Amino acid sequence: MRRDTLGKLIGLAGIAGVAATGVVIARDERERRAYSADDVRSRLHERAAAAAETPVPVPGPEPRENPIQALRRRLRR
Repeated sequence: MRRDTLGKLIGLAGIAGVAATGVVIARDERERRAYSADDVRSRLHERAAAAAETPVPVPGPEPRENPIQALRRRLRR
């Protein structure tokens, strides 16, 4: 395959990729705008309620530091 033909194919592939990305973004935007304010509000309330039900993990005590590592850390200061 000649070099100029290869360059044209790569350019066309790039243009096709940009066009496909634009289509995906436009479809996503259309779906997002299809929600009314009440729909968005109700979904946010549902998500907030679900997040409130999830317990927050309480961190346990930190593991004790190895005495040799503690000594090395202090000597490096």
